[in-house]
Amino acid sequence: QVQLVESGGGFVQPGGSLRLSCAASGLPSSTYAMSWYRQAPGKERELVASIITTDGRTNYADSVKGRFTISRDNAKNTVFLQMDSLKPEDTAVYYCNVRVKPTFTRYWGQGTQVTVSS
Repeated sequence: QVQLVESGGGFVQPGGSLRLSCAASGLPSSTYAMSWYRQAPGKERELVASIITTDGRTNYADSVKGRFTISRDNAKNTVFLQMDSLKPEDTAVYYCNVRVKPTFTRYWGQGTQVTVSS
């Protein structure tokens, strides 16, 4: 059974930092990419950052470039999202997503709440 366990969400003041983690287990095959998405109330889910697990190539939403950093530990099937200089507009539920080879099937975590407020 595939499990994506997220941790690290919480409440932080503007300008603060949080680090999200997502550990994947039970995957049917090796990973192709690991990503973080977010969904704010009343808005569609959007891609925040992604990383190709084979070569480390990364992609970021324009709104988080220079503030967020995605990284991975392939041996542990874990992806991280370091979030710095957080803003109130970063408030959302953050979801981990994993795509596996060769079908690129997607698996989702349960989500972790990030709230940025003074």
